[in-house]
Amino acid sequence: MRFRIVSGAALTALFFFATFTAWAAENDGRLDEALNRSLRGSVKIEGSIRALYNALTVNDAKKMAVNRDIVQKHNDLFNHIVKTKGVTDQQRSGRCWLYAGLNIMRPLVIEKYNLDEFEFSMSHLAFWDKLEKANFFLETVIELRDCEPFDREMDYFMKDPINDGGWWRYVVALIEKYGVMPQEAMPETYSSGNTQVMNEVLEMKLRVDAARLLKMAEEKKTVQELRAAKRAMLRDIYRILVLNYGQPPEEFTYRYADKDKKVSEPKKYTPQKFYKEWVGVDLSQYVSICNDPTQPYGKQYRLRRVRNVVGAPDVFYVNMPIDVLKNLAVKSIVDGQPVIFYGNATRDMDRDQGIMQSGLYDYGSLYGVDLTLGKAERMKTRDGAANHAMVLIGVDIQNDKPVKWLVENSWGKTRGKNGLWTMYDKWFDDHLYCVIVKKAYVSNEVLKVFQEEPVELPPWTPMNTLFDNCRP
Repeated sequence: MRFRIVSGAALTALFFFATFTAWAAENDGRLDEALNRSLRGSVKIEGSIRALYNALTVNDAKKMAVNRDIVQKHNDLFNHIVKTKGVTDQQRSGRCWLYAGLNIMRPLVIEKYNLDEFEFSMSHLAFWDKLEKANFFLETVIELRDCEPFDREMDYFMKDPINDGGWWRYVVALIEKYGVMPQEAMPETYSSGNTQVMNEVLEMKLRVDAARLLKMAEEKKTVQELRAAKRAMLRDIYRILVLNYGQPPEEFTYRYADKDKKVSEPKKYTPQKFYKEWVGVDLSQYVSICNDPTQPYGKQYRLRRVRNVVGAPDVFYVNMPIDVLKNLAVKSIVDGQPVIFYGNATRDMDRDQGIMQSGLYDYGSLYGVDLTLGKAERMKTRDGAANHAMVLIGVDIQNDKPVKWLVENSWGKTRGKNGLWTMYDKWFDDHLYCVIVKKAYVSNEVLKVFQEEPVELPPWTPMNTLFDNCRP
């Protein structure tokens, strides 16, 4: 007979394995006393566990989890950079998508008029975005008025009737309808940069209005009567917005000084005229290419009821492998064109040093657990989401492959390295979901997919997060 010497740790593991096996055979899924005793006995605060316990109870776990190897290897050298100037600050608001959309146009204006700096009025478009979203929400209530109580689609909109978030298509819809203006024409206010309380008031008011519309529907009021009530409700929403943002000017006078200190003559503009003269970008030349591994590639998708303006198309995009997005971004940047992208700002971003790299925070090693998930798994379990819009303005290519990317954020100059961030290529793979690029850089094969009938996805699909979590 052979005897094998078994270590104390192995005996402990065997004991708990046997205990859990016996418990699993008898238990109906409740967290009962037997399981609690087993769990209590599985952790002993001694040795290295005690050292971790002592450290974690008095220190920031995030700082303790920083992967020092990544930080030590970090550098911010790039061999292709798009000319830009200045860093914007969305403050305590979720307007990243709006900043990203306009930030790809700022360099054009600065160069065209030989300026030191220039900023668009975010308050102008944010004001109309709020009003349009309120109208869209109330119109959705009218359209879904015959749904059963707690219908999933109605419930989705009731939970979040209005927010700061949005997509590139939202930017397009707003500019096409309302134009743009310089910041001086409608400057920032406290509420425009700190939207939480204003949003709470708007949400309460819209839910009150929704309840009234549903009550009218129960009373068999006509759609015309419901929409007449909606128009009256929008007057209250408009007043709330004016009190927070100010009245949007229909016309404004603007003059500027260029880098040579030459001052222009004052000139009157409407917002639409200002966009046409000062920007003039054909927004139809931009397309959305996304990477959603939970859905088949090579198809066009449309997000049902995901829009800010009634009458505008729902958000749509073509789904492609991540390498396609990467190649499009490289082509654009090398040609001097910035690229809007949507990524997950809650994962692996060091806000002090401006580093974006997968595994930057190694919580798995710190706590002794496996936290590994693939991109599709992260999306399906809501661990991964496109919750922030930024702009790619540089790429470092070595041996014909991108190694890292230069990112212009909208969190001001105090975060990152003077407002700029270094995104490593692995972060691009793991946490980047969409790019907005010009059609000129997209292959005919991919462009043809936009002509196909889109596959409809519900508004609660993982790809749709509306970027309202991008507050710094």
